[in-house]
Amino acid sequence: MATFLFDKIIFGPVKSRRLGISLGINLLPTNIKVCSFDCIYCECGRNPKKYEEKAVLPGRAEVRHKLKEKLEEMKSANQLPDVITFAGNGEPTLHPDFAGIIDDTIELRNQLAPNARIAVLSNATMIHKKEVFQALLKIEDNIQKLDSAFEETIKLIDCPNKTFNLQKTVDQLTSFGGEVIIQTLFVRGNYKGETVDNTTEKEISAWIELLKKIKPSQVMIYTIARDTPIDTLEKVPLGDLNSIAKRLENTGFRVQVSG
Repeated sequence: MATFLFDKIIFGPVKSRRLGISLGINLLPTNIKVCSFDCIYCECGRNPKKYEEKAVLPGRAEVRHKLKEKLEEMKSANQLPDVITFAGNGEPTLHPDFAGIIDDTIELRNQLAPNARIAVLSNATMIHKKEVFQALLKIEDNIQKLDSAFEETIKLIDCPNKTFNLQKTVDQLTSFGGEVIIQTLFVRGNYKGETVDNTTEKEISAWIELLKKIKPSQVMIYTIARDTPIDTLEKVPLGDLNSIAKRLENTGFRVQVSG
């Protein structure tokens, strides 16, 4: 199925299902995806099996310049965003200057769009790095992925690199002390002859137990909304998502559902 890449460093603003009017920042190349996960549902497609040339990331100064330019333009038009969101063509925290770029973004936001939140959509694979962890604590919406409580399910759906360890990731997520939002994408279907379904009772019960340990400030649950690189995947009905949300709310979590 058709997928797409973001072709700019600063993109949008777009209306986000979860965040409102969002101005996006892509810290990855504009021509290829670079990620520590290779999710079978990713709207940007799969990771290249082999890079024909070295991936070139935008420099810190260029990101700052482009963001300042765009925010000044939006301020002049009286159309400032609700949120400035780090997303794009892969995992934003892979950028070697991620922490410095967060500092620049906070400074520019404070100057030009003081009511805007700053969000990072991350797969939690780099939060073991002190500078990344500390940078994420500086922003309003530290959104980290946790698609399952079982490593075998994560390997099937998210296809992480070989260094991924679920227990260590959960421990690191817990270390945020509640200053974290957990996002989980629910999906069904099949892939390489295996059933894909992280909505079973076994999955949901174990996932809720991990959430009790992590104690996030909010849980965002959603399902596929755009084309995916694997055409055997199915959108989870909104009614099923609402049932999962109800269980979370009964456990004491604040939940946002996007169908």
